[in-house]
Amino acid sequence: MRLSKWLTAQGLASRREADEWIEAGWVRVDGVPARLGQRVTPAQRIEVDPAARQQQARRVTILLHKPLGYVSGQPEDGHEAAASLVTAANHWRDDPTRRPFHPAHARGLAPAGRLDIDSTGLLVLTQDGRVAKQLIGDDSAIEKEYLVRVEPMRPGPLAPDVLERLRHGLELDGRPLKPARVSWANEDRLRFVLREGRKRQIRRMCELVGLKVVALKRVRIGRIVLGKLPPGQWRYLADHERF
Repeated sequence: MRLSKWLTAQGLASRREADEWIEAGWVRVDGVPARLGQRVTPAQRIEVDPAARQQQARRVTILLHKPLGYVSGQPEDGHEAAASLVTAANHWRDDPTRRPFHPAHARGLAPAGRLDIDSTGLLVLTQDGRVAKQLIGDDSAIEKEYLVRVEPMRPGPLAPDVLERLRHGLELDGRPLKPARVSWANEDRLRFVLREGRKRQIRRMCELVGLKVVALKRVRIGRIVLGKLPPGQWRYLADHERF
């Protein structure tokens, strides 16, 4: 397989990082500097220069409480990107890492998963391709938890099988959804726990069972919870924290 794919499959780097390492001369195959696009076999000896790991270790991951009106990715239709909130002024004063902000930490941040412009809650922005792969890779099974305020789309009682259908059996775009954990948090709020992230998935799921989403907030990704992080503020992911 391609060397960059091999490095990614081993969990050493994202595909982009792997290409950067190869270009920088940090990867050797059988003692010879690798080249972009090179293919390797399992029998070959592949070495990664410690400088690559040191560069990777300096990359940061940001936990942001995204407010309404910000887009997760690139600015669009006059709306600012959530990454623009990563400034010294918005750094949560109770950040448990006590890590000082450096302007370099705000460069090259990519969202590891998305939140709609009209959704709030925990958004992960990272410089580390390994984190992005872990959260949004094709084989990712990390849970995402949401609190969703809903109201009926039509007068009258809800169908008795609403929860059962939300948990399993719905399709979007002709493809069945993975099973989800869905329960009532109170009389007008649902708690969703998903292991996938289709476009506007929860809103579309609710529409299929006669519910309109009024507000949506992501409160957890894997083991990382939003907690007391205020809207519009951010903190660093600590070295000991794992999704």
